Amino acid sequence: MPPVSRCASIALGLILLQSTHAQTPDPQPRVDATELDTVQVTATRRAESTLDVPAGVTVVGEEQIREAFAPTAMDLLHGEVGTFVQQTTPGQSVVIVRGLKGSEVLHLVDGFRLNNAIFRNSPNQYIALVDGQSLGRIEVVRGPNSTLYGSDAMGGVVHMITPEPRFDGSDWQSEGRVRATFASADDSLLSRAEAQGGREGFALSGGVSYQDVDELRVGGGDSLPFTAFRARAGNLKAVWSIAEGHEIMLQAQALKQPSTPRFDELVPGFGQAQPNSSEFAFEPQAREFAQARWRFTTPTRLFDSLEVMAGHQSIRDDRRSRDFGSVDRDTEQNDVDTFGVGTVAEKTLSDTQHVSFGAEYYRDEVASARQRTRIDTQAVSERAPRFPDGSTMRQFGAFATYDWRPTDRLDLNAGLRYSDINTRLPAIASGDAVAAGVDLDAGDVSGNVGFNWRLSESASALDWRIVANAGRGFRAPNVFDLGVFGDRPGNRFSIPNADLEPENVLTFDAGIKFEGAVWSGEAIAFRSRYRDKITSVLTGDITDAGRLVVQNRNVTRQTLYGIETGLKGEVSDALDVYATATYTRGEETLEGTTDPADRVPPLYGKLGARWHPLARWRFEGYAFYATRQDRLSPRDAVDPRIDPDGTAGWVTWNARVAYAPSPDLELALRVENLGDHRYREHGSGLDEPGRNVILSADWRF
Repeated sequence: MPPVSRCASIALGLILLQSTHAQTPDPQPRVDATELDTVQVTATRRAESTLDVPAGVTVVGEEQIREAFAPTAMDLLHGEVGTFVQQTTPGQSVVIVRGLKGSEVLHLVDGFRLNNAIFRNSPNQYIALVDGQSLGRIEVVRGPNSTLYGSDAMGGVVHMITPEPRFDGSDWQSEGRVRATFASADDSLLSRAEAQGGREGFALSGGVSYQDVDELRVGGGDSLPFTAFRARAGNLKAVWSIAEGHEIMLQAQALKQPSTPRFDELVPGFGQAQPNSSEFAFEPQAREFAQARWRFTTPTRLFDSLEVMAGHQSIRDDRRSRDFGSVDRDTEQNDVDTFGVGTVAEKTLSDTQHVSFGAEYYRDEVASARQRTRIDTQAVSERAPRFPDGSTMRQFGAFATYDWRPTDRLDLNAGLRYSDINTRLPAIASGDAVAAGVDLDAGDVSGNVGFNWRLSESASALDWRIVANAGRGFRAPNVFDLGVFGDRPGNRFSIPNADLEPENVLTFDAGIKFEGAVWSGEAIAFRSRYRDKITSVLTGDITDAGRLVVQNRNVTRQTLYGIETGLKGEVSDALDVYATATYTRGEETLEGTTDPADRVPPLYGKLGARWHPLARWRFEGYAFYATRQDRLSPRDAVDPRIDPDGTAGWVTWNARVAYAPSPDLELALRVENLGDHRYREHGSGLDEPGRNVILSADWRF
């Protein structure tokens, strides 16, 4: 759709909404966008102040999500404390936490594992299958949390949470919202319509999102081919209090990208004279999710509250690809069905002691097929699938945590978990070669201890805390690690390895947190030691198509350390300021040789100020920045996505102005990358947008 037509569509939608709004009751007052998010649920599986949690926690709240321009859910974490966003191709992005990414970080949606048996321990596209426009909150727990969540929670836990409506009174009430955003750098339209209704004891909500993105214009004016894509999503949720102390929640979510090109495969990268592929598209990528939850809040002798959850997730990863200059086109069908159940209970033992305990079970089943078509003769033949068809992965875990406040100033907590994981792969054949089947059992005991010490005995302007935590995390080999077979990004070809073992990490972190009426912030240092880290290594072989043969092996030891800092302040009733800075450094040892760790971000962060002198006007100026990263691992140095001389540092200056002509309508103009600077996030597969003029409208009715 041309830009003029899109703007006209937005204007028409606002006119229609204005006529509708005239017949609706006044909505609830807006929450101030500067209000600090101080309560989390992910780090402890119960509502608790971020100040009281010994771990580092990053929270992106509802107002920040509403105001942001975020093509994917992970784009909401740009510049936040401890979260570095990498993008291999448009429409897909991942977050790197403490130097780890992919299956090394656990991703949850409303408490259900997004990670599945085919998650890569590297950037992947599956996180983009969660609709960022439908989220009410993102919580990131930085550092291992395998005690509560089991395998994969090594670098941290990223929890994407959708809102749950609540209504008071016996009369039926309803409200809705439409948001529409147009961005000039890629002539994109990002829109969402949602509504909710209900009364006390029952609520129903739902929404649809649509995204239409054209080719991207980067700094300096160049347009990048193979960057256009579309996506559509929808969600529905019902919350029902069926009896006193009993609540049922049912929900469904879906997102689909019909055809998303793989930019870095279709365009020559660093050190390449030609691209890896003549064709490469994800056709389609899709996720469907259904979940039921029962919450029991009437105290008993065994627990004060109990929650039981069951869910089913289906991820579809179909592809079309053809090596550069080849006449052979491959089409793939890869599906993973995940079924999960879990329960968690809480019990207050005394005024100073609290316990949480629970168990969960997940089962993944993989279906995978691949066909090859000669484009000159249209002859079709079956090929070895990307993953062994019929593979399964079963995970069971049981955990308990204990929180004790021996004094008013000291809070101690500890936890322990037992996990049992079984992964089965049938034999897989490719031509004359056959890879044997796998039946791998992996058991693990993980735990953590931490403390939170309030420095001041009495109330003061700032509540200062010293926090420290030691935790062990692990990651069991999944189907991708054990059985991935075929072409990989970076001109590689992967072969299976049936002899992998779990990898584990031990992390220590300590620092300060503080919060007051004006200022809040944190500075946390960490050090992580990894053993038996699964790494894709070169075997020395080359395929007939010229791709480098690689295999996953438990061969790497890695040390990562760094510091994560953030600061927020309310300088006056009309002026707020904020700043973040995160630095990570790492080394890895492979076969006796120590090099910089793989894909470690440079020093990065953001700083800015919000000014709201009048009730209807808001102004914001802010900068994102990253320093140069030339500490490259051997794998980084040959990755076509990364300049072998290092990724240059950069700063972008950005501004936003918002005007609210009524309490329920907000119009905003945002200009990103004011200097039209051409730059690239370290490890990303393409440059970032150039000067980007973003128009948005947000209407509540």
